[in-house]
Amino acid sequence: MTDISQELIARVMQASHDGTALQIMGGGSKQFMGREPIGDPISLSEHKGILSYEPIELVLTARAGTSITEINSALAEHNQCLAFEPPTFDGQATLGGTLACHLSGPARPWSGSIRDHVLGIRLINGHADELRFGGQVMKNVAGYDVSRMQAGAMGTLGIITEVSLKVMPKPAATVTIKQEMDAAKAIETMNRLSGKSKPLTGACWFDNHLYLRLAGARSAVDSTVNQWQGAILEDTNTFWSMLREQQLDYFLNASSLWRFSVKSSAAHMLPEEDWLIDWGGSQRWLRGEFTADKLEALAEAAGGQVSLYRGGDRSQEVFHTQSEALQKLHQRLKHAFDPNGVFNPNRLYSWM
Repeated sequence: MTDISQELIARVMQASHDGTALQIMGGGSKQFMGREPIGDPISLSEHKGILSYEPIELVLTARAGTSITEINSALAEHNQCLAFEPPTFDGQATLGGTLACHLSGPARPWSGSIRDHVLGIRLINGHADELRFGGQVMKNVAGYDVSRMQAGAMGTLGIITEVSLKVMPKPAATVTIKQEMDAAKAIETMNRLSGKSKPLTGACWFDNHLYLRLAGARSAVDSTVNQWQGAILEDTNTFWSMLREQQLDYFLNASSLWRFSVKSSAAHMLPEEDWLIDWGGSQRWLRGEFTADKLEALAEAAGGQVSLYRGGDRSQEVFHTQSEALQKLHQRLKHAFDPNGVFNPNRLYSWM
C-alpha cells in the first residue's frame, strides 16, 4: 500500500467519524457533471501511475489518478488503444473519473463502454477498507459486477484507487465518409448500415451531414468504401477527435446541454431544435432551455432516458427521474458501501 493510499484511508476514517462529506476529485475535468458538488475536496491527482501493462495479454492496470493521456501514450507505443475512446479533456481526465462518470467516445455502440472493459478495481469504502474486486485477466469474473457498478456512480459508492482494463490493438486502416442529409434520414441510414457486417466504428449526424467511420483491416475498409457513397475526408481523425473531446462548435454554445440515451431507431424528436446525434442514433445531444418533465416524457417514449449534462440549474435533479423501486435499490447500495454518506452526497440525486 502506498503512502498516498494510507493518507486517503486516514481521511475517509476521519470523515466517517466526524460525519464530514468528501468531494472526490481527480483532474477536475468533470466538475460540470451531476448535481453541485459538496463536501471537503479529497484529491487523487497524486495517486497516479501505470502499475502494470502486458501488451501480449492486452491488460493494463493503473492508479485512479492516472491521466487518460498518459495511458493513451503508453498504449500507442505498442500500437494499442482504449477501444471505448474516452475523452481526455485537455489532458485533465483521469482513469478513475472516467469510470465514475461512465464516459465513452464515438465507438461506444461497436466497441463497448468503459464498463465493458473493466476487469477489476480497488476501492476504499465508507468503512475506510480498501477492497479489491475482479482481477487482471479477462477470464476472472469474481466481483466483476461490483467493478462495473462503479461506472456512472459518480463516486457515490467509494473512492476508486486502482483500475484494471482490457485494451485492444489499433485498427490497421481508418476512413471517414461524409454524406449530406437531414436528421430523420440520418437515423434511418445509421440503423440500416449498423445492421450490416461492415467495419463501422462511428456514426454521427451533425450540421446536416452524416459522418461514417470505417476502421479495421485494410481490405474490409476499402471494400466498404467502394460500396458506400459519400465524400472521403482527407483528415479522418480530426472530426472524431473533436467529437470525442466535445470541442465541436456545437458543444461550445453557452445554453444548457441535454443528453438523451434512447433506442437508436427512435424517430427524430423536436425537429425544429438544435441536435447532434451520435452512437448510430442512440446518443442524442440537445441544446436549449427546456423543462426536465417535457424531455423525460420524450425520452421515455423513445425507449430511454435524458439528463442535463452541462449548464442549467445544478441544484435541482439533473439525471432522469427514477422509480420508487430503483430509488430504494440505489439507497441500499449506497448504504452498503457508504453507510455514513461520506462520498459525494447528493451528486447523483438529492436522495443519495
